[in-house]
Amino acid sequence: MLIPHPLLGLRDAQEFTYLGDAALLQRPDGMAENAAENFNDYVYLRDNPAGVHRELWFHEQGDRSWLVVTRNTITHEILAAELANAVSLRQKTGAA
Repeated sequence: MLIPHPLLGLRDAQEFTYLGDAALLQRPDGMAENAAENFNDYVYLRDNPAGVHRELWFHEQGDRSWLVVTRNTITHEILAAELANAVSLRQKTGAA
């Protein structure tokens, strides 16, 4: 499987480490009233859908960047890849 790295072009998936659901970028507020419950869900509950899913990948054998890869888990087709810091910044600013 080839991952289209936004800065380096196509890279072999063996250069990366899969880290799980990209929802991990949305860390809960530790000061919220229900913080313990939110963190329990954040740490232990994961979606494992069949179909299109956004995932975190770490470019361990390359530039050590974090990517959000949109991938079809049935066909392994990669639909998009972007730097995780750009995704996180968009989420914080409310941009699409």
